[in-house]
Amino acid sequence: MTNTQKAIALIHTFANGDTEQAERLLASDYIQHNLAYATGRDAFVGSVAYLASAPVRTTVKNIRAFEDGDKVFLQTVYNFAGAGEQVAFDIFRFDKDGLIAEHWDNLAAASAPNPSGRTQIDGAMEVTDIDKTEENREIVKRFLYDVMQGNHSEKTPDYFDGDIYIQHNTGIADGLSGLGAALAALEEQGVQMIYTTVHQVLAQGNFVLAVSEGTFGGASTAYYDLWRVEDGKIAEHWDVMEKVADRASWQNQNGKF
Repeated sequence: MTNTQKAIALIHTFANGDTEQAERLLASDYIQHNLAYATGRDAFVGSVAYLASAPVRTTVKNIRAFEDGDKVFLQTVYNFAGAGEQVAFDIFRFDKDGLIAEHWDNLAAASAPNPSGRTQIDGAMEVTDIDKTEENREIVKRFLYDVMQGNHSEKTPDYFDGDIYIQHNTGIADGLSGLGAALAALEEQGVQMIYTTVHQVLAQGNFVLAVSEGTFGGASTAYYDLWRVEDGKIAEHWDVMEKVADRASWQNQNGKF
């Protein structure tokens, strides 16, 4: 199995209840960054067993899968024990033995289509331009610094092909104009979306996932942004924002990032 196949197999244990497979795929010192769960392999396997015993079956639908070095990043729709669909990004790090050693994620409730009629998961699927992986990673890194972190906002138009920008954020319309209108509306409401720290920028070909820390309306927030880059310009965007839980509720002390 490739690392991507292993990661997909692991998340499907939530649906099929295969605790033995989960145990085979995970390193004994597995590190969990989802703050709602305890760390360690035994805790993960216990979660699989718990979901298997629930009266409503858990469903897992992987949408996109990418691989970057020792990490696999996935976009998936979960419905844990009938609690409602959630759109998620998962990141798995593999150790030298090919076992899953560490996990980060962001989840948000599934939502209705945005003002342009796009969902959180539809859009381009094909991974292309493998030879441009590093170039596209650097484009997104610069975009994060210049635009998302507000260091050179005047450069924003440089990253787009005019007003061509496909948007999957639940509240924003297509186009650079749609993004500008949404940000202006937030400003009118006194809500600030601030990116302070970029923790990971993962890439495969034309797709780049950034994991960032910041605040939204003053609340500590994790931002997972997936961009598709085409001909050196940012062409499409998917995201999941999640408020970081209060430390008192954390089930592990590994931190969100």
